[in-house]
Amino acid sequence: MTERIVLAYSGGLDTSVAIGWIGEATGAEVIAVAVDVGQGGESLETIRQRALGCGAVEAYVADARDEFANEYAMPTLKANALYQGHYPLVSAISRPVIVKHLVKAAREFGATTVAHGCTGKGNDQVRFEVGIQTLGPDLKCIAPVRDLALTRDKAIAFAEEKGLPIETTKKNPYSIDQNVWGRAVETGYLEDIWNAPTKDIYDYTATPEFPPAPDEVTISFQAGVPVAIDGVKVTPLQAIQELNRRAGAQGVGRIDVVEDRLVGIKSREIYEAPGAMALITAHKHLEDITIEREQARFKATVGQRWAELVYDGQWFSPLKRSLDAFIEDTQKYVSGDIRMVLHGGQAIVNGRRSETSLYDFDLATYDTGDTFDQSMARGFIELWGMSSKVASGRDLRVAGE
Repeated sequence: MTERIVLAYSGGLDTSVAIGWIGEATGAEVIAVAVDVGQGGESLETIRQRALGCGAVEAYVADARDEFANEYAMPTLKANALYQGHYPLVSAISRPVIVKHLVKAAREFGATTVAHGCTGKGNDQVRFEVGIQTLGPDLKCIAPVRDLALTRDKAIAFAEEKGLPIETTKKNPYSIDQNVWGRAVETGYLEDIWNAPTKDIYDYTATPEFPPAPDEVTISFQAGVPVAIDGVKVTPLQAIQELNRRAGAQGVGRIDVVEDRLVGIKSREIYEAPGAMALITAHKHLEDITIEREQARFKATVGQRWAELVYDGQWFSPLKRSLDAFIEDTQKYVSGDIRMVLHGGQAIVNGRRSETSLYDFDLATYDTGDTFDQSMARGFIELWGMSSKVASGRDLRVAGE
């Protein structure tokens, strides 16, 4: 029986050429797998037909938009996950859902190997292969660009020689990855980190310099998940899409960062994540009134570690799973409404309300009706500072000896 290889297929030049390239290099049949995580562009059926036209023996396509929003974007939101304090893990959280469908297709079609289009310099090769090893430990992995010398010039020449149904002349200087959670742009002149990004880079966001009138939005959450916008019920996918549109129109969510890749190099990345950044901002402000202080402080540490694990391709790891349990527990009371104004590149919260809030007006007010007993403060301060006071006395005594 001829060996079969499942290929993560985008419909673009490199993965279209990879179908025949892999076949010639290995003698295997190729099954193309395309997963819709809200990246937009061509329909799944168009992509499926192209894969077959490029020589795939089967083409598996999956509309995973709701799955991605519910099972990958929402945990990211609950964690307030921003890698290095900036990046909402746009590409990192899409890889596990794609891996899940790659392994599923490998089982369905009897494949022994999974192929992906990543280079040897990035994070995605790790995310794909660690995920595949975890969900399908018997499966092998190959990367045509990394392992089979499939360079871009060779891809263009191969496509033209074979007459493949794919555009080969359009040259985009950037590497772009996008889904409903956001958009990532790198390479080209951006590799000089002194160069400012030009307007042509952006697609999800309008320029914030000349914004339309301020847009006030109320986002309702239930147990950490957005359930309504301006009183209209939404699914997680609809919440992200609506805020991509509204926050994007105001230029919210542009990120320019040099980040630490897992492979040890620093890389300049431009991200657009209007919906993700608006939702994370709103969610964090709701947590500020519904999560107890010490729990909130520790959750910030957990969220940072969670983001690092996910960035590093450890979505299916035991530690990630344990941190998920902690984060989920913290969301029990994260329900209520956040009002925010989207304008000029910013998402600014100006109102919050919750039936499970820990904010007590009578304790917080400085006006008549204050229920806070200020006479307790002096003794509290004395006890709170006692260990430092004793240590300071010791320091002075030793210094004088």
